[in-house]
Amino acid sequence: MPEHFYETGSPFIPAKPPPSSTKREDRVANKASQSWLILIYQAKIAHFFRKITVTWSKNLVNHYLCFNVENPYDDQHPYTFKTDLKASQFWNKKGLKNFEIDGKRAFVYWDFRQAKFSSNPAPSSDYYVAVVYEDEIVLLLGDSPNDAYKRTKKRPTFPEATLLCKKENVYGKKLFCTRALLGDGKEEHDIVIENSLFGPGDPEMWISIDGISTIRILNLNWRFRGNETISMNDTSIQIYWDVHDWLFNESSPSYGLFIFKPNTIECASSANKENDDSIQGFCHVLYALKMG
Repeated sequence: MPEHFYETGSPFIPAKPPPSSTKREDRVANKASQSWLILIYQAKIAHFFRKITVTWSKNLVNHYLCFNVENPYDDQHPYTFKTDLKASQFWNKKGLKNFEIDGKRAFVYWDFRQAKFSSNPAPSSDYYVAVVYEDEIVLLLGDSPNDAYKRTKKRPTFPEATLLCKKENVYGKKLFCTRALLGDGKEEHDIVIENSLFGPGDPEMWISIDGISTIRILNLNWRFRGNETISMNDTSIQIYWDVHDWLFNESSPSYGLFIFKPNTIECASSANKENDDSIQGFCHVLYALKMG
């Protein structure tokens, strides 16, 4: 999983992995391609607004769910919960575990009995994961909230947790697909990124949203990094891309980086500004790993 992010800018905007990691990641990918999904929330826990990082990761051997809860007293040591989804004790598919936040127990409830999984490390539907602290549900994942409320007998905290950023990787050759929040509400939109890098013509790339072609980038050899702004349902969406590795890195997989940001984003300049370590609103960060 890429772990290199700007230290002086937004914690949500990732930098490209350094060249020294390519061979190691190549060996890992050849053995078992690892898929990961990272969700960063802001939630109110014990009178503090804290970031909760939820990580789903999966390869041929392991399948993990991990929570990192911000520690306001020591930012180098977050509160951590991790469980192996392939472990026999987990796959009774309905369970409960606990971990500690500020010296008190937090409880994690889950129910995957009806959950539908695909190649994505997170379930696609029919499940819930609820984090309970001091008689409140501080974070609720999944599409079965009523089942979670009934089981935990707890109310959601107010205000409810807010999704700040979604980061993930996908594998492909010419086609890369994902889903992202691109406006008000909780509805995700289908995003397809398609490329034509080899052939008689110049390399080019298309980005479609909900089946509608929104961006076509020609002369990709010269426009391998860039951004454009589109409008959709009265929402302005900025799209950033960096596909330098697709074109000039001969190793496999090679990384393409895409950022989808509704409304406004200042990631291009925030990395160079002092005392600017936050980003407003939601952004979706996609690593497109090109195989071959």
